[in-house]
Amino acid sequence: MSKLMSLLLSPEKNPLARMHKESVSRRLKHYGLRFEDLYDQKEDLDIKEALARLPREIVDARNQRLKRAMDLSMKHEYLSDDLQARQTPFRSYLRDMLALL
Repeated sequence: MSKLMSLLLSPEKNPLARMHKESVSRRLKHYGLRFEDLYDQKEDLDIKEALARLPREIVDARNQRLKRAMDLSMKHEYLSDDLQARQTPFRSYLRDMLALL
């Protein structure tokens, strides 16, 4: 990645990228999702393979987060504030497995 692209996309260096990351984080916390939960295994074969290689409990936790988010969305509700405060939307569980592929 070029130095300019790195500067533009890095939340640590670009205030607009930081604002965008905070906005995405806030929206993910409303539903208790992680950023990697949004990757679609039907669209990307690498995601499908990485999920197949992960331990069952990690995949089950991902599926549970997705089900809870769909349920909250259908009810037009958000997680309670105390649950939102405990969410970690950018904690990765797929990155290491994708790096192996």
